[in-house]
Amino acid sequence: MVDDRKLAVLRAIVEDYVSTNEPVGSKSLTERHNLGVSPATVRNDMAALEELGYITQPHTSAGRVPTDKGYRLFVDRLSQVKPLSAAERRAIETFLAGAVDLDDVVTRTVRLLAQLTRQVAVVQYPALSQSTVRHIELVPLTERRVMMVLITNTGRVEQRVIELPDMVDDSRIAHMRALLNACLDGCGLAQVPDTVADLPDRVPGEDRSSMVTILSVLLETLVERHDERLVIAGAANLAAADFTIGLREVLEALEEQVVLIRLLGETTDTSAITVRIGSENPYTGLRGTSIVAAGYGSGDKQLARLGVLGPTRMDYPVTMGAVRAVARYVSQILTAS
Repeated sequence: MVDDRKLAVLRAIVEDYVSTNEPVGSKSLTERHNLGVSPATVRNDMAALEELGYITQPHTSAGRVPTDKGYRLFVDRLSQVKPLSAAERRAIETFLAGAVDLDDVVTRTVRLLAQLTRQVAVVQYPALSQSTVRHIELVPLTERRVMMVLITNTGRVEQRVIELPDMVDDSRIAHMRALLNACLDGCGLAQVPDTVADLPDRVPGEDRSSMVTILSVLLETLVERHDERLVIAGAANLAAADFTIGLREVLEALEEQVVLIRLLGETTDTSAITVRIGSENPYTGLRGTSIVAAGYGSGDKQLARLGVLGPTRMDYPVTMGAVRAVARYVSQILTAS
């Protein structure tokens, strides 16, 4: 168990090392921080922290640097994450509020996170399985061709051009459109197949084959879009970072989207921030990195997750505050209606 005094010393070591990227000595600690104890006591506390595995000495006669275990204790004992300034909050709100659709929201979000944290930002698209139907549009293109547009409650839009087996005029298309929306408005996408099972029987016989074709394409669309999608930005920020492993390994890991989805975490609590530090990452290529992630959605219903990846020597209070704030704004935008 680490007492409050040793925790204060560890906190000071982490803050100084993150700021300077130089091993921290007892003399600099007593000069920069009001620890309220003598330099000898600080040296003793540092020795105890090193024995417990929270800090290490990279070179003989050098100061100490935090270990993954030390960063973990620092994060777990944070009294609070660093809140964004009023100006930063207004800038985030204004920037994200200008988005015109889901793709724009995701693109703006990932760019914003990369700029705020100077790390690699990752944003996961809401899975179709977590969405509900807001509207289905059938747009006649020719007498035997229509465009189906599926719009979800999260703003996701899927479009498909459908070749109909028979010629259908605009009024009959309008009737099928009305039936689809009356049947599916607010329906969870996972429940769509069961919900539309008897729909062909509710249209005139002359339109039954066309309705079957439309429903077939709709169900195919849901299946084809099942895979999770990620957007990444800020990879150039890695050039200025220092890693205990090679940069090439990190870049290779970033190409594995399945790995990133797993690392973003699986908690369903949208208010929780997940922090994976160094060796806590199961993927070898990311053992020298830390990942800070949060869910976005409505209440306790998580739509997807977003976060940042960077070296273990990151400013955790600032990064956690930025990730939490952006996740909240994205939640407000996507669940406003």
